[in-house]
Amino acid sequence: NYKDDKMELLADKGNGNYAYIDQLLEAKKVLVKEFGCTMHTIAKDVKFQLEFNPSKVQGYRLIGYENRILNAEDFNDDRKDAGEMGSGHTVTALYEIIPVGVESTILTSVDDLKYQNNGTSSSKDWLTLKLRYKRPSDTKSMLIEKEITGAPRKMKDDFIWSSAVAGFAMILRNSEYIGDLNYELVGELLQQYTGMINEYMLEFKQLVQAAHLRNRPSSEALRGCEPQQCVLGHANSNLE
Repeated sequence: NYKDDKMELLADKGNGNYAYIDQLLEAKKVLVKEFGCTMHTIAKDVKFQLEFNPSKVQGYRLIGYENRILNAEDFNDDRKDAGEMGSGHTVTALYEIIPVGVESTILTSVDDLKYQNNGTSSSKDWLTLKLRYKRPSDTKSMLIEKEITGAPRKMKDDFIWSSAVAGFAMILRNSEYIGDLNYELVGELLQQYTGMINEYMLEFKQLVQAAHLRNRPSSEALRGCEPQQCVLGHANSNLE
């Protein structure tokens, strides 16, 4: 009778956290390693807003967080409730983007706006990030704003790992944006990760491997049994 959506709703309304503990490793993660982050809030009602430069990006999509999206006008409204950040907490938001000049079957055709900017900006920025938060005892938020520029570069280890986790989740949810992504490609992405592997990462790699083996074509799965079958057949003939 585990109701993940109901637990999330209760935690969200109470500005709290929830966890599903099914093994000792998960208990260690929640009650030992992450306990301090959960109990000590350093920022409340944390919101972020991205504005992509239309001369660089023709389409974008936030991966996940469907139930966390705010209306545009809510960003500056300090009365709107948002997320809490604990000491040592990190949050990663991944966006899938379609650069200008890249053909895509996902984008739908929309007429140009007559009375609005048509997006022919000369700025070299890819996007502007705005972050708004309150101190635990404050009622008025503070704003941090930063322009992101520069050429695309190779992903760092943290983003390689995050991308693999997001891709795995998209497969499990049978996302309409999955494209050619499969468990094998997720495994190949994990092989590019060169950082430290902790026990939680190791568990995830094992999940990906198990999912890949389970979803291989039957002919491919049987091929792995042929050497064993030959050995058994030869042993039986010798016994006869």
